[in-house]
Amino acid sequence: MDSPVPPSSDPRPRRRDRHGRGMRGPIAPPQVPLALTRADAFDDLVRDAADRLERRWPQLADVEFAVQEVPLVSDAGQPATEDDSADGSVPLGRLISGRKDAPNRIVVYRRPVEIRAKSHDERAMLVHEVVVEQVAELLGLSPENVDPKYGQE
Repeated sequence: MDSPVPPSSDPRPRRRDRHGRGMRGPIAPPQVPLALTRADAFDDLVRDAADRLERRWPQLADVEFAVQEVPLVSDAGQPATEDDSADGSVPLGRLISGRKDAPNRIVVYRRPVEIRAKSHDERAMLVHEVVVEQVAELLGLSPENVDPKYGQE
């Protein structure tokens, strides 16, 4: 009768782990992120909207685009109150006019936008509209002149 061959003397490489599930390896290539956080995905939406507008309006290259979780501080440096907005609603974005040592800044508030948008497509459209509205305020134009597709999507 033949005796069993010990695993160390087996000339074949092991292709399965001891539980029979196969060798573990990478799920995705290293250049592909496995998961984006909601904040990272939102940052990408703002960056995409800004890039689309910068191609049409080169003067936006000097504008800084930023994302904050919620509107915490009013322009005067005090905590935001319901009096900051005429109807008491939470703003989705804000234009902060730059001084001579700081550039103009457009801030999009992530949490209020996410609350108002139900799906990813709705969120992307709302982010784009907020960015277009703030750029229009900065340039002194109507949103339709800044982006002809404003409000149509």
